[in-house]
Amino acid sequence: MVAVDPTTVTKQEYQDICGVSFGEDALLQRLKATNFLHPKHVEVIEDIAPIAGAMVDEILLETGEASWQPQDFLPDLSKEGWEDEVKELRKMTEGVPDDVMVVLVGDMVTEEALPTYQTLLNTFEGCDDPTGDADSAWARWSRGWTSEENRHGDLLNKYLYLGGRCDMRSIEVTIQHLITNGFNPDARKDPYRGFVYTSFQERATKVSHGNVGKLAGEYGDSSLKKICSKIAGDEARHEKAYQTFCEEILKRDADGLIMVFGDMMRGQISMPAELMTDGVSDSLYDDFSSIAQRLGVYTALDYADIIGHLVKRWDLEHLEGLSAEAEKEREYLCKLPQRYKKLAERSMNKKKKVDEEEPERRFSWLHGRTV
Repeated sequence: MVAVDPTTVTKQEYQDICGVSFGEDALLQRLKATNFLHPKHVEVIEDIAPIAGAMVDEILLETGEASWQPQDFLPDLSKEGWEDEVKELRKMTEGVPDDVMVVLVGDMVTEEALPTYQTLLNTFEGCDDPTGDADSAWARWSRGWTSEENRHGDLLNKYLYLGGRCDMRSIEVTIQHLITNGFNPDARKDPYRGFVYTSFQERATKVSHGNVGKLAGEYGDSSLKKICSKIAGDEARHEKAYQTFCEEILKRDADGLIMVFGDMMRGQISMPAELMTDGVSDSLYDDFSSIAQRLGVYTALDYADIIGHLVKRWDLEHLEGLSAEAEKEREYLCKLPQRYKKLAERSMNKKKKVDEEEPERRFSWLHGRTV
């Protein structure tokens, strides 16, 4: 057979060169099989495809009338009396301090960069959606997950707009910049790395939304508390699915996943909004992140706790049958949560002293007000 790169020719050309004719699905499989960076990982991913199918049915909510939508939590402007509902929402929003609003906006901007995250899912080899409407379990999971996540940014965006506290144009500029800038979680097209990342990140997002909701409740905004709790609930379900995928990979290729997990933890899990900018501040993400840490919304201790949760969730303490190299990684990972927690405590104590001396930060999101 003539050697050919199937990614550079048309379907007909490829079939002519090969001297065969086959359908679209068979063609896609043929193209995919010749071009993987992580072929062994892809074999495992294909083997657990039925698990992904089960997650579509068991984890994702029904669409349409049976699902929750942003409008369920907001004033209905098509009904009489909507003005009073908006006034009530604004009254509750007035009690939320500016620093909490900053973190809320940062979380919303992160959610609104959803196109970047769906693009990321489609780079994971073996679990992509090659045609955009494929009927494979992994493609259905990717689109279903995206459709649920899409509600989060929509709901928070509309809440902030109706609340009237923020400069929505500045926020919209930030969203556009973030989607344009993208982000790189160092997944390397590897589904193992991708699912370790999403296992971590979904839990981190759940923690952040949940804590913003608690703060909102403390300041009397019961509506925002309910909204954040609902979003955190979605993240909890999604977290469960991604962690289940990794659990199933461990059953089939424990060495492979352990080596990936250890390598990722020697680096640092990238936050999806690290490249956010409003076109004004050169330190917008750092300022947002610093306030989130000071408020206890998402801290270095939470980072350590998530590592500990994953070690426990995947029962790494009792994982057996590993190669010598993977066994060293397992030992490293099992000790890491406590080690990282100590470092986080020291770092946070130092940060507390620095924060007391730092000047206030100005945010275009809040019409230039300082926090």
